[in-house]
Amino acid sequence: NMMTQAMERLSTGKRVNSAKDDPGSLSVAIRMTAEVNGLEVALKNAQDAQSVIDTGEAALNEVHTLLLRMRELAVQASSDTATSADRAALQTEALALETQIDRIGSSTTWGGIQLLDGTYSEAAPIVFQIGTRSGNTMSFSLGHLVTTTAAGTAEGNLQITQSLTARANASAFISEMDTAISIVSTRRGDFGAASNRLDSSIANITNMKANIEAAKGQVVDADYATETAKLARAQILLQAAMAMLSQANASKQQMLKLING
Repeated sequence: NMMTQAMERLSTGKRVNSAKDDPGSLSVAIRMTAEVNGLEVALKNAQDAQSVIDTGEAALNEVHTLLLRMRELAVQASSDTATSADRAALQTEALALETQIDRIGSSTTWGGIQLLDGTYSEAAPIVFQIGTRSGNTMSFSLGHLVTTTAAGTAEGNLQITQSLTARANASAFISEMDTAISIVSTRRGDFGAASNRLDSSIANITNMKANIEAAKGQVVDADYATETAKLARAQILLQAAMAMLSQANASKQQMLKLING
């Protein structure tokens, strides 16, 4: 039995291979296994969440580029050196850029999830499960990226009532662009802060998982040096027992010969 147990532990690498080996340690190991499995899923959730946030921020970065170009057009149209034909061309480009901003807001997705169309706003933020316990979540408003004639909001609504066909309107449009750029900058800052928070969560989950796995190893893993010594001891005892049985059998045979003689 000693030799069989030692060989089993050496072959599996585990000190606890069944409940009878150590009932108390088995219970602890099961709890640790559940925790490690949960942390693995939480880590994947956090990584997916960061990918969602980074995708949204990248879309806002592109919107920033479009808004900066629209501001350039407004500055150009605000000068009387621009003719009516020039302003008409600038207006056409500005409208195309505005349409592209709306398209980014309505078509930016991650894994089929709409990110910037208002689905996940302050009233109903997206929720990420980034822990192993109920309530270990992170909520974030992805906002609603859209150009509108209504007042802009911090969630991404951009007030754009642009018209570059007249110098006065073009001049006013510069201020609208400054406001829109400021709104997008604020939202990008929010996205960046959320991404940094997820960085911290990912690092923490990774450390927790590694530490629990190490602790679980101390509970259930076999000590190879100890088990090798036990196996050698069991083999020596088995060989000695077999030698003694052989000697005893030989002695009995000699006694039988004397009796028969």
